[in-house]
Amino acid sequence: MSSLRDARKPKGPDAPPAKDLRGARYWRSLEEWADTPEFRRFVEREFPENASQWADPVGRRRFLKLMGASLAMAGVGACTVQPPERIIPYVKQPEEIVPGKPLYYATAMPQWGIGQGLLVESHMGRPTKIEGNPDHPASLGASNHFSQASILGLYDPDRSDVIRRAGRIDTWDNFLAELASALEVEAGRGGRGLRLLTGTITSPSLAAQIEELLTLYPGSKHHQWEPLNRDNVLEGAKLVFGRPVETRYRFDRAKVIVSLDSDFLAWGPASVRHARDFAGARRSEDGEMSRLYVVEPTPSLTGGVADHRLALESHRVEAVARRLAANLGIEGGAASVESAEQWIAGAVADLQRHRGDSLVVAGDGQPPIVHALAHAINHRLGNVGSTVEYTRPLGARPVNQTESLGSLVDDMRSGGVDLLVILDGNPVYDAPVDFDFAAALQSVKLRIHLSQSEDETSQGCHWHIPGAHFLESWGDVRAFDGTVSIIQPLIRPLYGGRSSHELLGALLGRPGLTAEQAVRDHWAAQMGPDSEKQWRKSVHDGVVAGTAFPPLTPQLDEAALRAEAGSTTSPSGMEVLFRGDPCVADGRYANNGWLQELPKPLTKLTWDNAALISPAMARELSLENGDVVRLSHGERGVEAPIWVLPGQAARSVTVHLGSGHRRAGRVAEGVGFDAYPLRESDKLWNAAGIQIEKTGQRRFLACTQNHHLIETGLASQQAHDRHLVRETEIEEYRSNPEVIHEMGHEFPEEMTLYPPHEYPGHAWGMVIDLGACTGCNACVVACQSENNIPVVGKQMVEMGREMHWIRIDRYFEGDLDDPRYVHQPMICQHCENAPCEVVCPVAATSHSAEGLNEMTYNRCVGTRYCSNNCPYKVRRFNFLLYQDWDTPSLKLMRNPDVTVRSRGVMEKCTFCVQRINAARIVARNEDRKIEDGEIVTACEAACPSQAITFGDINDSASRVARLKADKLNYGILNELNTRPRTTYLARLKNSNPELADG
Repeated sequence: MSSLRDARKPKGPDAPPAKDLRGARYWRSLEEWADTPEFRRFVEREFPENASQWADPVGRRRFLKLMGASLAMAGVGACTVQPPERIIPYVKQPEEIVPGKPLYYATAMPQWGIGQGLLVESHMGRPTKIEGNPDHPASLGASNHFSQASILGLYDPDRSDVIRRAGRIDTWDNFLAELASALEVEAGRGGRGLRLLTGTITSPSLAAQIEELLTLYPGSKHHQWEPLNRDNVLEGAKLVFGRPVETRYRFDRAKVIVSLDSDFLAWGPASVRHARDFAGARRSEDGEMSRLYVVEPTPSLTGGVADHRLALESHRVEAVARRLAANLGIEGGAASVESAEQWIAGAVADLQRHRGDSLVVAGDGQPPIVHALAHAINHRLGNVGSTVEYTRPLGARPVNQTESLGSLVDDMRSGGVDLLVILDGNPVYDAPVDFDFAAALQSVKLRIHLSQSEDETSQGCHWHIPGAHFLESWGDVRAFDGTVSIIQPLIRPLYGGRSSHELLGALLGRPGLTAEQAVRDHWAAQMGPDSEKQWRKSVHDGVVAGTAFPPLTPQLDEAALRAEAGSTTSPSGMEVLFRGDPCVADGRYANNGWLQELPKPLTKLTWDNAALISPAMARELSLENGDVVRLSHGERGVEAPIWVLPGQAARSVTVHLGSGHRRAGRVAEGVGFDAYPLRESDKLWNAAGIQIEKTGQRRFLACTQNHHLIETGLASQQAHDRHLVRETEIEEYRSNPEVIHEMGHEFPEEMTLYPPHEYPGHAWGMVIDLGACTGCNACVVACQSENNIPVVGKQMVEMGREMHWIRIDRYFEGDLDDPRYVHQPMICQHCENAPCEVVCPVAATSHSAEGLNEMTYNRCVGTRYCSNNCPYKVRRFNFLLYQDWDTPSLKLMRNPDVTVRSRGVMEKCTFCVQRINAARIVARNEDRKIEDGEIVTACEAACPSQAITFGDINDSASRVARLKADKLNYGILNELNTRPRTTYLARLKNSNPELADG
């Protein structure tokens, strides 16, 4: 559909189609904005075009015939006979294991070297599900999509399982022999040719081993490199404090927040904690609700919840920071910022009214001066000690990582490196292109790489050592506040992987050292005479008590800012922004199928990345979604498909890193384009002067934004009168609490053909808070992990066959070039009067005595009548055998409490009925009622912002019953008399009255 050109037709941006009773305009895509005849026909179809076409030669009618016949013959065997499995009993059953009863262990996941506290569910020695550790300061019981998907990373069949020397299979003993020979040479020359390259190191025990190595070989050097490093953060602190410090933010205490291109709700070592704290400060219907200002060049999850968002090119954010500082009396050289003066004036006035309980935070991609200005503003406002705290750096050896890697490359080129050991990173793939790390690497006499997969860097090394997953090895790691967690393994290494502790042990002349010995020996010395008791408690709790860093009071030097004063330069032309991919980060998760198929929060793209441009740029260059362009910067260039993203700054092009792998596993290879060849060491986050040239080619991008539309089957204008998303200003809500219900249509209770049904026992229900939801996708992956939901692949997604039981509907509101956006999780609504149940010819979908809409898989014959009759479009049909029955490791991963579906059956959210049944059994055995909060669904447990609440609505004292009684609570499509058990809390906005148009 030629959507962008059609958007300029007379109907145009002054009259977009989506408009509710309050005047807000909501739309999902450019096609919907344009409201073209093609889009209307798309909406009126029940299933996406080609959804009924088959990738194999078996037609749908023949498939249904065969399936019906096999069902009749196989009884309850469903549609596919599972392969036979041998059952081997215990010779001696371990005392702690009760068959069928899971155990939970505390551990932590290192992400960019910094820890996220986790609880891992284990069935009979098999870790199967990740949850957040409620006792850990970084998680408080929640998690993110990266940690949820790490369970698939553990069982990934593409993980390396053999030691290789020059590509050939070899042994650990042979490796140790060659290493010992090289170390003997280095010992004689003081280690001048020895180099160690790692990521960020916050592990106390690993840092101790590295210090021992540097002492043993005084001429050796330790280098660190993370492609999404925090150099700007630490350099900004050094600029005004004279030394690097870490900044801790207390969003739960802040009433006014100004974000300078900081996506603090989605990125960073404390993003899960930040989401919890921020959402708590927004839940204030009676008291003062916090207000968020965001200036950014590309839409982010943080920008989506902002009360006032300003889209500006990245290089102009510095000018905004200088202007904010100048208006608060801080000298920094500031000129007016065109188109932003009103926004700046409103933010400054709000900050001044909230001295001591406000907050300014700068993003990692902004230059050091922006971070320095943010520190100065927080000091001037008196926020330090209240909403801002400082501690010493998390890393054991804080360095500028770009300079550190550059120094290593220089040494390699000069022939000064004879032995290089790389722990876990992939610098051949992700190092700045001007370093040409791959070429420099070939000058090293002996190259050793420890990693979980044979990637691009492994290919360039002599020795590849399979790395252990964090769920397979002992270790320790610091959280964002310095708190140490002990990483304990849940399973023995599946593929014979070695840990960093073991490889460092070999470097130290102790090849038999285990990771457990290294960690325990370190903490035995730290914990003192009662170390054994403290160790056991620390392992059990997941945190080492008393290890959080105490606050510091660094002195701010405003003279340093005056020295940096001067007019900011505005580069001409367009800029390119380098950002971590929302799903695969910097590329380390690229071989994870769950994350590849996860729709990106803003674009809804799967299995691909794209160059994101603004609608204005698309009009100027006559570009449309899928057009392939060449992005050039100087002599370097890459080819990338275009995606037009409303809310993007007019002259900014955003490319996501982490795709386009040449060697990293079958899932990752060939997916998307590699943006790293454009990234230079002095332009890690953005570069000016990018050139865009159309190639004349097109690439089809698998995007889910128009899949499973609730509007399906309705005329366009009728669809937009459904009022699916409801939001209002907090002051309007306070003056008229009924405003939310005035937006929709309620079906009179007495006008119904359905007979009444009593629920004398439990009546399960859910409430989702739109004001707290950020669209982070943690719930989607948690549901996939809990319920054994398969990956279908890009081709099937293109056909609208993705299997996620939760989808996050993203709505734009307002102007095409600068809209606001809202996320709405959509699951099975478990309707009291469920339209799906009355049309099923075999009663496969039915109502339980507790109000659940249940699916009996071995009855389903695949008519899809239920999906056709579901107004919420939340049912998924597994057309083909998407499950992998043959790979042994994937069998270990699956939740044994949930049926593993074959093909030809309808799937959907069950409110995690397996967790309900488990709690019911425990309560019955203990002769008591199920307590409120005892049952936590997978999506609820994962949610960082506590946007999801599940419970018994028959219990008037329960959390869910209280929320359903709230004036903000509403149901979707109530006018259809479906009476959904899942309802929503409308979103409240706290706009500054001084910025009526902001």
